Amino acid sequence: MKPACFYLSCLLFFSNLISFGQANTAAVFDRYVREAMSLWRTPGLSIVVVKDDQVVFKKGFGVLESGRPEPFTAATLGVCASTTKAMTAVCMGMLVDAGKVQWTDKLRDVYPEFALSDPGVSAEITVRDLFTHNAGLGNADNLWVYGYSREEILRRMQLLPLAYSLRSSFIYQNLMYIVAGELIHRLSGQSWEDFITQRLFVPLGMEHTYAAYKRSEGKGSHETPHFLIGDSIRPIVNLTYDNIGPAGGVWSCADDMDKWIRFLLDSATVHGQRLLTATTYGELFKPHSIVTEREFYPTRQLTHPSWTTYGLGWFQEDYRGKMVQFHTGSLDGAVAILGLLPSAHFGIYIFGNLDHSELRHALMYKAMDLWGFQDDGSDWSKDMYALYAKIRQEGRAREKEKEAKRVTGTRPSLPLAAYAGNYTNEIYGNARVVLSGDSLSIQFPNDIRLGLQHWNYDTFIGYYNYFWWGKEWIQFLLDTDGKVMRFEKDGVIYNK
Repeated sequence: MKPACFYLSCLLFFSNLISFGQANTAAVFDRYVREAMSLWRTPGLSIVVVKDDQVVFKKGFGVLESGRPEPFTAATLGVCASTTKAMTAVCMGMLVDAGKVQWTDKLRDVYPEFALSDPGVSAEITVRDLFTHNAGLGNADNLWVYGYSREEILRRMQLLPLAYSLRSSFIYQNLMYIVAGELIHRLSGQSWEDFITQRLFVPLGMEHTYAAYKRSEGKGSHETPHFLIGDSIRPIVNLTYDNIGPAGGVWSCADDMDKWIRFLLDSATVHGQRLLTATTYGELFKPHSIVTEREFYPTRQLTHPSWTTYGLGWFQEDYRGKMVQFHTGSLDGAVAILGLLPSAHFGIYIFGNLDHSELRHALMYKAMDLWGFQDDGSDWSKDMYALYAKIRQEGRAREKEKEAKRVTGTRPSLPLAAYAGNYTNEIYGNARVVLSGDSLSIQFPNDIRLGLQHWNYDTFIGYYNYFWWGKEWIQFLLDTDGKVMRFEKDGVIYNK
């Protein structure tokens, strides 16, 4: 046999061997997904896996809605939620490369209208700080849950007290990414939705990816969100939050996500052309802030990372001695996760339609084991199910402990009519307490309501009109004249 023919035969042999190995790995993973879905009771999900620039697994499982036959497929549209953040960081990187802004620019120089409650922090905060969750803000998600526009959110952010000093800690929040989207608008002259569509989705050929739910309507089947209520999996209303856009507003499907993964693993290159310089691409994945133990995922109890950090739109940890870049996405009743193992040229994206189903983490690590380390030894689904079941049990125990402290036989200090009226909070807006018959309710912005039941003294327990949100304790406080002057909800004061 001539040398050339010999080498060709060897190449074909090993190519066929690799193909067989990938096919076998895919079959193993397929069985694992099905068994894990049964354990976690997830109605439907879709997965795409990329290895060495090839799609080695892509499939939908289960159904769009529990109790109905329509399948959840690779074309089913799901909410990317907070996995959107990495996309927004890429968009800002494009503007950095264009010379429109620098990561180190003081925000006051490029967006003078922006301010936080501390003038010193407002003067020092940089463009990079918009992406790293360490600028001092606590979690104030009600600003977007209550339906305020992005402009109004930025105005109300100026009133938020800071939770810690600039860059001294880490609290995950969404508001600064909304600011980043508005800065992209300011620098480019395009809305964030148009910019990300034209500058990212179109070049990557992501024809089934949309920057807002309203842009995805009529474009295909959407996942139906579900929630675990007691022991029952129930479909819920699909609440959409297009105002959160740059922090979590993208909708897409497994059929498109392999393009995004390949772009990320190939140094931001598509069809041989770079969309980001090497320097800017590297900036995305550098550790920029330390994630505290409390703010990282409970999975750390099982994966035991030596360090946990955050890049620009990426959680980061070490896993089996390798750097992992990943991020979850969660909105009411729906989840997503994107995980990269760059050293193995591996990436995975998962959409799911059960609220905070951490099956997503289990499948990510299992896929990394199979394709990244050729190891089928760990049962992450079983281990993580036990972990999160324990967390839920501990939560129920704390709730029972709180309920056990109820003082029975008490009555409100005043007739119920005295609690009715208009209340306000300068950050979160107006609330109206309404008396209907012999029951009180509270109406918040964006048609959010709490039906109140007396608990003890001047404390009431409130149940949301969106049943899956659970309950809140509402405490009314009286002034020295015995009149109602305010109520407190989850630490937020509303004055009458």
